[in-house]
Amino acid sequence: MAEIRPTVIREEKVQIIDEIANKLRDSQTTVIADYRGLTVAQVTELRKQLREAGVDFKVYKNTMARLATAKEGLTELDQYLLGPNAIAFSKDDVVAPAKILVDFAKKNEALEIKGGVIEGKVVGEDQIKALASLPSREGLLSMLLSVLQAPMRNVALAVKAVADQKEGQGA
Repeated sequence: MAEIRPTVIREEKVQIIDEIANKLRDSQTTVIADYRGLTVAQVTELRKQLREAGVDFKVYKNTMARLATAKEGLTELDQYLLGPNAIAFSKDDVVAPAKILVDFAKKNEALEIKGGVIEGKVVGEDQIKALASLPSREGLLSMLLSVLQAPMRNVALAVKAVADQKEGQGA
């Protein structure tokens, strides 16, 4: 039985490395943060906020994460994989993990944003904070919708004004 165990452990490690590599590949945004000093309640609250936004937040061993970054060609990310880290992965929303983690870090100084990957490009803390300052996807869509509606609203008002003017002349 002793001979089987190392094989099982290796297979589990390969699966973990593949899991991290797949998440790195599939995510639009990945953020690495040092969570030392947060209480269990704070980590639970942070996880809840991230989960509600569709962000996967997990702690991996740095060795496994480095093997995954090598597999995905993101070895520049290794500089952030020191000490205890948690990694947030977001497939759908580019801004959500950065915004949630940066906002949480403002209220809880123990959380330290280190860096991450935005659409395949390794970035530092400054770029993550800059991303967090952007409006959310919903906010951007709302802005776009209002920009698109403005010309239509102006045309409708012009047509109504012409109709009112003709009605006033006909009376």
